[in-house]
Amino acid sequence: MMWGCMTAQGVGCACRIDDNMNAQLYVNILDHEFLDTLASCELEVGDVIFQQDNDPKRTSRITRQWFRDNGVEVLEWPAQSPDLNPIEHLWWHLKRQLAAYETEPTSMHELWERVVVEWGKIPDQVCINLIESMPERVMAVLEAKGGYTKY
Repeated sequence: MMWGCMTAQGVGCACRIDDNMNAQLYVNILDHEFLDTLASCELEVGDVIFQQDNDPKRTSRITRQWFRDNGVEVLEWPAQSPDLNPIEHLWWHLKRQLAAYETEPTSMHELWERVVVEWGKIPDQVCINLIESMPERVMAVLEAKGGYTKY
């Protein structure tokens, strides 16, 4: 499993998750990878609206407190709304790049090495396009009254 993020400037930090993800591990990832992404993109916390789904570890008391303590605005997220999540399409892009290798990885270590390489090669424009598509995504979900969309 991995955690990664994206901005309108391209992909951010990514990290491999070897343990079971829980709220404390998620907060540790936010402390490091998320804040490191902001620093490397020269963004301030006030420059971003953090988007995530409603997984219990992401909406836990400790996580909500971390966002409050760090002044991070979190986009309110309707339940059961994968159609609105642009990073799902980024994962699809990454999986497609990994599937293009001629051979299967021989170990988890080799798989992770490939992930790191391919993550770093994702063009900034892919992230920009996904973020810029958000108004269309929202409109499509509204028109479908929460039902299926092409996204």
